[in-house]
Parts: sequence; structure tokens; C-alpha cells
Amino acid sequence: MKRIALTRTLAALALAVPAVLLGAPAAHADPISQTSGFYVNPYSSPASWAAANPGDGRAAAIRTSIAQKPMASWFGNWSGDIGSAVGGYVGAADAADKLPLLVAYNIPGRDACGGHSGGGAGSVAAYDSWISSFASAIGNRPAVVVLEPDSLGDFSCMNQAQINDRVGMLSRAADQFRRKAPNTWAYLDAGNPGWVDAATMAQRLNTAGVAAAHGFALNVSNYFGTGENATYGNRLATELRRLGHTKPFVIDTSRNGNGANGQWCNPAGRRLGTPSQLGGGAEMLLWLKTPGESDGNCGVGGGSSAGQFLPEVAYKMIYGY
Repeated sequence: MKRIALTRTLAALALAVPAVLLGAPAAHADPISQTSGFYVNPYSSPASWAAANPGDGRAAAIRTSIAQKPMASWFGNWSGDIGSAVGGYVGAADAADKLPLLVAYNIPGRDACGGHSGGGAGSVAAYDSWISSFASAIGNRPAVVVLEPDSLGDFSCMNQAQINDRVGMLSRAADQFRRKAPNTWAYLDAGNPGWVDAATMAQRLNTAGVAAAHGFALNVSNYFGTGENATYGNRLATELRRLGHTKPFVIDTSRNGNGANGQWCNPAGRRLGTPSQLGGGAEMLLWLKTPGESDGNCGVGGGSSAGQFLPEVAYKMIYGY
């Protein structure tokens, strides 16, 4: 499973949000070709911690090995006005000619099975409005967005009415990005190799509107190795082709350097994985979870809350112990 990453988006980044593009293009432009590499958020939680603690012996390693690497910023009900938050963040990346990575994490009943990151929008209508504003705030600027970690893996903890509401919200969300953010690649979260079999996940993606998305995302906030994810992703892509969809995938490699040990919530002995890059067994390998941010009150993060930055965990993750 995957946990929350509460990356703060500072008011200092706020820029004007462009007008919404109302057309419905047949295919999105390539945001990679429009930018000169991935955006590094100067206000990420590890960057902010290192700046506030320059005398700490761990600061230099955390700054160099984590804070200066491109990683995603997460947006949810903690983000305040979502149009301003997303518009400011994407605007800052655009001004630097870099490609921003964003995660939308606000679906009602969020983290149904794990529980550590519960919450989300208060209703279906509230979520529809929120995600519409999210897409509109990106507008025609280039971006990569991962939609709702956990959302298609959590069905075992939901009733059928909740599932129906969820796939409807995801389908409408994918369509919002298709229509309003023509230079954004949106990926629906598809769990990880240890959660749902590929044929079942392909059916869920199909129902949840993967036709309107660019692709799907794997291993968000989890620890499975890149090879395991690539094998699962290719199997899932094959199942999707049987349903009429040809879709690429991305893999979260932020914390998979030592692979998984069977635990998902702050397991000990994990290590940083390959930094964000094109290719590598998938369309992209991306740091989607921020290394050092807690999965919840569990494991080596005992006593912490989901999304809290833990410098000791981050430091150990650099060296794999």
C-alpha cells in the first residue's frame, strides 16, 4: 500500500492560473519534449529540514542525496485552495523550464485499507469540483500527475456502492485532465506487484477510465524492486491491450533500492532507489514518495504521523540501514 506525502506548497510560489483550455484534444502533447528535465522543489520537506538544521550532521547528506533530487509534490485536503496551490507549483516549474511531478490524493475514503492516511474530500461532488480545479490550474503548462494512490487497490475494504462512486470519480478525473490540461500526462494508480493480480487490476483500470489517462503508475510509496514492478507492469499492459488500451506505465523508485521485505509501513533497512529518469524498464522511473516522509505510526516511524519528515529515517535510507 501507499501512504501520504505531505509536501508543503508555499504561498511564495503562487502565480496566476492560466485560462482553462475547453477543447478535448484527441491526444496530449509530450510534456517531456517541452521541458529541460524534472523540477526540483526548493521547499520540499527534506529541503526545508536541511535549510533549518544546517548544523545537524545529517543535513549535508540529506540535502545532496534527497533534497536536490526531483520528486513529486502531493496535493490534498491540506493544500488549501487547490487552484492556487497547483497553479503556483506548476507555474514555478514552468518558469524554470522544468517538468513538475504532482500527486492528487484527495479521493473520499482515502486509504480505506491502510487507515494511516485516511480522509479526502467530504463527498463525491466535492471531489469532482476539487479535481476539476486541479486540472484547470495546470492548464496548458506541461506536467505529470499521478491520480489517487491506493484508490484501485483498496476495493477489499469497500462496499459495492463505494466502489461504484470511486471508479466514477476516477473516470471523470482522468477526463478532466484530458480536456483541461492538454500538456499533462496523467497516470491512474495501479497498486504494486504484491497487491492485486494483473487481470483484475486491468479490469479496474478499464472501469476507472484509463482510456482517458496517459497510463498507469506502480509502486507508489511502496518498496518493491524495479524489476518486479516492470514485470508486473508489462503483464498489466498486456491485459489492458486485451481490453483495447495501449498504455505505458511509470514506477515509483524513491525507496525501492533494497526491494521489499514484506512490510509496507516504515520498514527498516530500505534504501533510496534510482532517481527520476526516463526509461529504466518503464516509461519513467520517478520519485513519487518523498524519502524520509513517514508512512504512519508504524515500523521505524513509530510515534509519527503519515507525511511527517523523519530525518533519521531519511539518513538511514541513504545508506540502506
